[in-house]
Amino acid sequence: MSLAGKLSIEIGVHGSAAKWFNLLATQLHHVQNLTDQVHETKLHHGEDWHHNESIKQWTSTIDGKATKYHESIESTDEDNKTITYKIFGEDFEHKFKVFKLIFQAIHKDEGGVVIKWIIEYETKSEEFDPPFGFLEFVYKGSREVDANLIKA
Repeated sequence: MSLAGKLSIEIGVHGSAAKWFNLLATQLHHVQNLTDQVHETKLHHGEDWHHNESIKQWTSTIDGKATKYHESIESTDEDNKTITYKIFGEDFEHKFKVFKLIFQAIHKDEGGVVIKWIIEYETKSEEFDPPFGFLEFVYKGSREVDANLIKA
């Protein structure tokens, strides 16, 4: 059994690629107001939610329970509407050596918008399963956020 892997999901959304990217690149602190999947967020370290050196603390529902973790932005690519996050701390450190969450907003040539989430991970041992629960969390949260984005 491999200790490292990738999980991904593409979700058709109603909000524009620009709106999605803008939300996650410049208004990340509003996500907690757009989905019930996120219970609390706060700036843990740094002065700006969107600076690469800042660390945010999240409490979210994952696998049916409240889960705490930290997140920092590893990279942002405005041209490709892609953001890479590093997830760590508290409920993640005992299972994962590496946990990255990659977001991309894609405008399809045939029309419509898809957001893509990729989880790159490495577990600390074979006893830990791949993070399917986190993938479900981003799926459910994305659906709720999208419904709120189109209302705005």
